[in-house]
Amino acid sequence: MVIQIVAGLAALVVLFFLVVIIRDVNRFVTIEYHIPCKGLKRSYCFAMLSDLHNKQFGEHNSRLLNAVDGCRPDSILVAGDMLTSQMPANYTPALETMKALAVKYPVYYANGNHEYRLKTDTYKYKNAYADYAGQLRRAGVVLLENGNVLLPDAGIRIFGAEINMDYYKKLSRREMKVSYLNSLLGRPSSDEYNILIAHNPDYFKAYAAWGADLVLSGHVHGGIMRLPVLGGVLSPSLRLFPRYDGGLYTEEKASAEEKSRMILGRGLGTHTLPVRVFNPGELIVVRLDPERGS
Repeated sequence: MVIQIVAGLAALVVLFFLVVIIRDVNRFVTIEYHIPCKGLKRSYCFAMLSDLHNKQFGEHNSRLLNAVDGCRPDSILVAGDMLTSQMPANYTPALETMKALAVKYPVYYANGNHEYRLKTDTYKYKNAYADYAGQLRRAGVVLLENGNVLLPDAGIRIFGAEINMDYYKKLSRREMKVSYLNSLLGRPSSDEYNILIAHNPDYFKAYAAWGADLVLSGHVHGGIMRLPVLGGVLSPSLRLFPRYDGGLYTEEKASAEEKSRMILGRGLGTHTLPVRVFNPGELIVVRLDPERGS
């Protein structure tokens, strides 16, 4: 009798978690941040997407696109991994979503590790990245492959960092020096509000020391499973309870008088293991406002 009760309870627990996983994998929430910005010329709003991994919420991602429209952003910033590097290469859902957004908004896109893998491993993926990137550019998407773009009316410069795969190794963490970021991106100007799209949040201290006013990251998927108090459970580098798992973080810049902020999105999709537990996808909306007295 006791064994039957225990087995029944175990079955209920398994069923509960299956329901949670199915629900969280197929939904997303909209998270909004309001950031006061020193030196900003005008208020500016953008939607941030990351880690879609070809996920579709409704036909042709209609639910996601409608949610973006409802936020009325000035632009879309993409923090990488909109596709999944797999064989055969498939990027149709990501491409369709990006094209649909580019019809309505300026779209600024920085690569994650999956785009970077597709780009650099031409032996395996052939010309898949060249085709994907070419179609994005023709649609009007601005690819920030260690590049930047100035939004002069707002006084914002957006950088996109594309770091090599050594910085994504599992079970280890390579040190990142500011000189490395300088070699990729140049140096930011103190006369502009500098947004750095950098897919991997593990190097926030380096991004802050480089001079980013605001960092936008993804990659961690919220830690896959989230627990009360403890937060995200597992990072892509297979570290338990990662320091950065989702939300808003601050770090001192080179000048101790100034702070750098990082918004870490929990992503929208999954890859390899389609699992999210108490951890729905996130559409991030950021409203930047000039700081009073600036």
